[in-house]
Order: sequence, then C-alpha cells, then structure tokens
Amino acid sequence: MEKGYFITLEGGDGTGKTSQINALKAQLEKTGKTVVTTREPGGSTGAEEIRNLLLQGEPNRWLPMTEVLMLYAARLDHVERLIKPELAKGNWVISDRFADSSMAYQGYGHDLGEDAVMRVQKSALGDFEPDLTIVLDLPVDLGLARAGVRIEENSCSEDRFERMGVNFHEKLREGYLAIAKNNPDRCKVIDASGSVDEVAALIWAVVQKKLDVGTGI
Repeated sequence: MEKGYFITLEGGDGTGKTSQINALKAQLEKTGKTVVTTREPGGSTGAEEIRNLLLQGEPNRWLPMTEVLMLYAARLDHVERLIKPELAKGNWVISDRFADSSMAYQGYGHDLGEDAVMRVQKSALGDFEPDLTIVLDLPVDLGLARAGVRIEENSCSEDRFERMGVNFHEKLREGYLAIAKNNPDRCKVIDASGSVDEVAALIWAVVQKKLDVGTGI
C-alpha cells in the first residue's frame, strides 16, 4: 500500500490557508491521491466542541495555559480519531493548522515560551508530527485586513484571536518564522502576498520536491 503523508498549513490570520488547502487537494487528486482535509481546532466531533469554546467570546476568556491544554485535548482526539486512521489507509491528510499553531499563538503570542508548550505537546503526541508544514507568511496589517473582510462577509463569530491586537499578531508572525527556522527540513515558508494561483504554484513546487509526487494532469 502506498504511504500516506500528513501536510499542515500554518500562518497568521488572513494568510489564505483555506483557499490553498483546496488548491493543494485538487492538485494531489490529479496525481491519483486520496486526500482528506481537516482543521484545527477541530477535525473530530469532540475537538469541534472545544473549537467553539476557544474561538468565540472575549479575548481574555481563557488563560494562555488553559488554551494550550484545551488545544491539546482537541488535538489528541483529532490525531487518534481521524489523522492516524486515514494515514494508515494510505490516504493523504491536509490540516488547516496543527501543533505549530499552539507554539506560535500561545508560546510566542502569549509569551508562555517554547518549553511550556513543548512539555504538553510531548505528553499528548509524543514524536508524532507532520511530514511537511507550509508556513504562509504575510505582513500583519494585510493579514488582519483580509481576516476582517472574511469575518464580515460570513458573519463569523469565530473572531476571538483576531481581536487580540496588533502586538499579539506581530509576535505570532515572529513565532512562525522562528519555528520554520528551527525546523528547516519540515517547514517551508511561502510568501502569501501574491494571488491565490501564484501562492498555490509555490506550494505545489514545494510539495513535489519534498514528497516526490507526480506533476498531475
């Protein structure tokens, strides 16, 4: 049976992860892969319930470490109930966010630090990690502007993190770039300021090179 791979897309708010996941899924399916897309927080029934608690309400609703513990409770359920079973079938899994989000948002954005977040991660997931992580990078002001349009157009109530202020989001961006620098084999940074098609082409080139997939139809 052909091996399935686990790919994650990361980045600050408004970097276009959803559009790029859909584009990457379509490209992979052209090469004959079976692709499952998912998201975090969420991806399983229990994790989706935790998502509602985390993404709605006032910015100061939870303490940073409370967020980490809730996120990893959701993540463990997601991994065991969806991600690992799909990979075991030889399917490819693409997730909108994974463990790097906790490191970036809580470790860097909320100043908990790498060690505090990593202790929880090791306890919950052990050595399980994505085969490839695409970090979509965008200036904070542009990302928040894009996110604001999306929230308004969709009347979305999942805006708790978007309302945490520019300073938080600047630290978040710095965190993602630091994570990528510290994990150069797994993480690839992509400039997300171009058009959807331009960014999709950059991502596809990285996936082809890293995971040795075909060119598609």
